[in-house]
Amino acid sequence: MFRIFKKQEVNSGIRHYDPVNQKPILRCSICTGEQVAGFKDLHTGKFTDIMLIRNDQDLQNFKDQYGVADITKEF
Repeated sequence: MFRIFKKQEVNSGIRHYDPVNQKPILRCSICTGEQVAGFKDLHTGKFTDIMLIRNDQDLQNFKDQYGVADITKEF
């Protein structure tokens, strides 16, 4: 039997991003308070969302996964 949906692979350890071309950003909504962590391309300004942040533990998991020490907020 074949699968319609591809099985997701779990990748442990630190994932990488390009610190020369990308900046870690926590995008926050003023209206709803929703927070999304991701990376902003410094040249084009395009935001790539990675993870929905619901609490401090989610933010810490994002920092640990990508090796980010500090993250700036953008509204």
